Amino acid sequence: MSEDAKRFLAPGWDFGTVTDKISSIILGPTPLSWFVGFGAAFAALLLFIFAVSATFLRGIGLWGVGIPVAWGFAIVNFVWWIGIGHAGTLISAILLLLHQKWRTSINRFAEAMTLFAVACAGTFPLLHLGRPQFFYWLFPYPDTMGLWPQFRSPLVWDVFAVSTYFTVSLLFWYTGLIPDLATLRDTAKSKLARVVYGVMAFGWRGSARHWRRFETAYLLLAGLATPLVVSVHSVVSFDFSVAILPGWHSPIFPPYFVAGAIYSGFCMVLTLAIPLRSLYGLHDFITDDHLELCAKLMLATGLIVDYGYVMEFFMAYYSGDIYEKFLAYNRAMGPCGWSFWLLFALNMVLLQALWSRRVRRSVPTLFVLSLLLNFAMWIERYVIVVVSLTRDFLPSSWGYYGATRFDWSLLLGSFGLFLTCFFLFVRFLPAISMSEMRGLIDERQEAGK
Repeated sequence: MSEDAKRFLAPGWDFGTVTDKISSIILGPTPLSWFVGFGAAFAALLLFIFAVSATFLRGIGLWGVGIPVAWGFAIVNFVWWIGIGHAGTLISAILLLLHQKWRTSINRFAEAMTLFAVACAGTFPLLHLGRPQFFYWLFPYPDTMGLWPQFRSPLVWDVFAVSTYFTVSLLFWYTGLIPDLATLRDTAKSKLARVVYGVMAFGWRGSARHWRRFETAYLLLAGLATPLVVSVHSVVSFDFSVAILPGWHSPIFPPYFVAGAIYSGFCMVLTLAIPLRSLYGLHDFITDDHLELCAKLMLATGLIVDYGYVMEFFMAYYSGDIYEKFLAYNRAMGPCGWSFWLLFALNMVLLQALWSRRVRRSVPTLFVLSLLLNFAMWIERYVIVVVSLTRDFLPSSWGYYGATRFDWSLLLGSFGLFLTCFFLFVRFLPAISMSEMRGLIDERQEAGK
């Protein structure tokens, strides 16, 4: 048996223990704390629906965007939410291909987190179109008007990249769910639950043929999803790097954005994993070792992001471009300098606390750090998008950006959409993969023979 399997599997566990513990979350009574959390999330979702409806009816003039800051909170939120989804694919697909056993306890809810984050992200560019009812014009469909999308536009690239990422992530997540759905079908006491889970399980019986086809499909989807981790946020970075604006026109953006996406994604994994294991008593599944490994990956990707910050300033100086130099100065010392120094304090100073093993093993500290660092990554997107646009080439075209209550409502409401979906997922579907946990038990039994 591998050392990883020993490390991440509680002694004395068998198939029944794993199945009973995880399925009881779904088939057992719902705790009061779930209703409280779901109620708060649904209230925020209602705020989101109100803000979206108002934007549909009255247009994006309700937002704080204008000239020169034509991209505001909506694009900041889009880039941030897309980044959140990257850790789920990395944990599920890349670590699966690398045979990392520690992914077993966290991959399922991380995959779900990816889907919900991409759903949140997708709403913002659609609303930003101005006429979102015509979003289908972005797709190359044959029509009598001869209208075709501009394929040289990175905004069109976003449509294909994000939709492909969502589709592959959904297939990968659902494929991994099928054996567990069959388990719920066989253990549910309610006839309705047996029918629903039975339909969703696609007739899974756990035969050798079923397992062979399942493993083949799962590995193929993992192979498809792996390059998407790099490609999707690289395409999102092209929204900026193909522009001629100072601070955006840079080849460092694709790797810089990808590292930042994985970094913020692991922050969100910790933000969700710590309350989840406390709420349902899953300390034997999501152990301190799992949390520490996530923290190490946060540190590694965070240092890559910090390197990107340093290189941005170095290249602004080294290029000799007066506009790049001024933008670097304006970010730090201009009227929005507070955002840069807040970003510096959190992402470059506070991040270094993760070098300490005591910090990485302290669950409350990790939870607070994950919240602060995720906030820092949102601030980073604010600096890139908003602060860069406040100063144009000509002083006569300089301006400021002030978020309206509708901007804030969409931001806070998107958390409601995300958390509402997540609470429903935890309540009705297994947040931890029973089939993969049983696979670890198989390894232990084989090693004991």
